[in-house]
Amino acid sequence: MGFFNFITQEIAIDLGTANFLIIHNDKIVVDEPSIVAYSRSSGKVIAVGSKAMQMEGKAHEDIRIVRPLKDGVIADFHAAEHMIKGMLQMFQAGKNRLTSSFRMVICVPSGITEVEKRAIRDSALIAGAKEVYLIHEPIAAAVGIGLDVLEPNGHMVIDIGGGTTEIAVIALSGIVCDQSIRVAGDNFDSDIVHYMRRQHNIMIGKPTAERIKLAVGSALPELQEPPENVAIKGRDLMTGLPKQVEVSYTDVARYLDRSLSKIEDAILKTLEITPPELSGDIHQSGIYLTGGGALLRGLDKRISSRTKLPTHVVEDPLRAVVRGTGIALKNIGRFRFLMR
Repeated sequence: MGFFNFITQEIAIDLGTANFLIIHNDKIVVDEPSIVAYSRSSGKVIAVGSKAMQMEGKAHEDIRIVRPLKDGVIADFHAAEHMIKGMLQMFQAGKNRLTSSFRMVICVPSGITEVEKRAIRDSALIAGAKEVYLIHEPIAAAVGIGLDVLEPNGHMVIDIGGGTTEIAVIALSGIVCDQSIRVAGDNFDSDIVHYMRRQHNIMIGKPTAERIKLAVGSALPELQEPPENVAIKGRDLMTGLPKQVEVSYTDVARYLDRSLSKIEDAILKTLEITPPELSGDIHQSGIYLTGGGALLRGLDKRISSRTKLPTHVVEDPLRAVVRGTGIALKNIGRFRFLMR
């Protein structure tokens, strides 16, 4: 235990609305929900990540459950600071070190404002960062799926996360044109809650809505390999008693149609403002889907049908952004000019 215990560690962070991921030495060392539980009486943090997630919708009045990020940016500065600290403690658990400072590369939405960037940077510095670099999510996603963002060829990447959908055309190390819309996984959950109330007269919480999305979520009303119906329990709005109903993938496809149409419109708008030379490249290479929303059944076929372009769901889309952030960190000299 001496001077050399005070070291700087390099970590890449995907500070997502739904999930918080950390990469260290090319390995994902933390993958937790972006959520914090507080005690209202003492103000102390009770749980962070999956433990706090288990409390959501079930906590008594002394426990406050907070999601620090909304629409891809920090909505609660104090909660974000504690969440980052808690995640870093998970990373350091079991390590025989007195203390550490961190060099961080954090991915952020492309439509983020300077004020929102400062909030993320300040939260990271308070949590223990020595150096903080920010990289835009579409660039990180492109790097993470193996695209050469330095070349003059154009690539279209769509990252559908928890709070935002990032649509970008990338060439020559930059974003040529993009759309960042606040319609994504959280909106899908809200749509399911709304339609369960409207169609089945049953009240459910966001965790149950997410379970429906994962079990029978679909972007198309007809699938070649349809999932089985899922039984869902909630509260009957007429009687106030517990109730169970069955939900099918066709129901969910109908529930999500409005939000998915907004994403399609943003994709078409981005294509409209894309320079013609890059449009030719995209016609050849197609569209790449990343993020948790890319896992929605039939979404690639729906987008391909609307745009008339080949659409690819990348391998392990949930971790494409954090993988790219890790590559940027590892090659910080090469990619530093992409960071802000």
